[in-house]
Amino acid sequence: MSCNYAEGLSPYDDKGILGVPEKFDSAEKLREKSQILADLIKDSKHIVIHTGAGISTSAGIPDFRGPNGVWTLEREGKRPNINVSFSDAKPTKTHMILKKLVESNVIQYVISQNIDGLHLKSGLSRKYLAELHGNMFVDECNLCKRQYVRNTPVETVGKKCSGVPCGAVHIGGRSCRGRLYDAVLDWEHSLPENDLLAAELHSSIADLSICLGTTLQIVPSGNLPLETVKYGGKLVICNLQPTKHDNKADLVINYYVDEVLESVMKILNIAIPTYNEQDNFIKLAEHSIIDWTISRKDIIALEKIYKAKCKGVKKKRILIKNKIDGILEDKVKIIKLEIKDEIKSEIK
Repeated sequence: MSCNYAEGLSPYDDKGILGVPEKFDSAEKLREKSQILADLIKDSKHIVIHTGAGISTSAGIPDFRGPNGVWTLEREGKRPNINVSFSDAKPTKTHMILKKLVESNVIQYVISQNIDGLHLKSGLSRKYLAELHGNMFVDECNLCKRQYVRNTPVETVGKKCSGVPCGAVHIGGRSCRGRLYDAVLDWEHSLPENDLLAAELHSSIADLSICLGTTLQIVPSGNLPLETVKYGGKLVICNLQPTKHDNKADLVINYYVDEVLESVMKILNIAIPTYNEQDNFIKLAEHSIIDWTISRKDIIALEKIYKAKCKGVKKKRILIKNKIDGILEDKVKIIKLEIKDEIKSEIK
């Protein structure tokens, strides 16, 4: 069961703020905010999505800090009533919408804190996905660091050795002498280097970051959307609970992520695909080897884009509060940007 993942982690007291009551926008406010989000998407050139446990609750996988989250109930000696196994869980409407928007070149990257493998099952390509906290369906070699998709969830968490030899072959035909470990992080582990670097670069390049189903409490992943803000981009947060960065967001939506994105897709006139098991990388791994390693070439290309867009440029943000339904909202803002180019003439 998916709760076993949380139980497999090392004891850790500082799990953040738990059990904060959920908030829901009115139907009219939701329509207006969905239109604003759709307009922001239309006007943006590089969009990055940050996903948390809240996008998987409709698949039956409980979140951690919600009113019925794993860690919230843990304080009371309880367990979630709904708890689908990682093997049985299917991608949600949100997972399928994100895959479609990536394939349509509307979204450029997805940064996930989730280890449930649902982005994998949706068929979202590794080229467009950073998995900051690991994946229950991925093994990693301790020597060459290559990653491979599994067809079953790992039996351990915390980067423990499975004893299975790595199947990679190096230049010259020599087999790798490493062993495969689970790729799921425990509290003390550093985030995977290439995933974190890709996430940082994309977040800095982005002119729009959209946070879905995360309270943004865990760092450094929770602070990545601020890189977009730092370089003059806009920030949208969609979550049922308040987040630590609501006051920095241009738009805060308090409603179910599935329904928000469904409304946005209607406005954008883009059809929502259904889950197709033939696109599921985990199913494909039953019959073939699926290399899940981030391409170093992609990282190098990103670094060049980052240097061209961000190096030496400082941007100042002036926040102008926005009205929805005639009511002034502190957490819904329109950003007017003043960009000052600080690049010295001698830098080519």
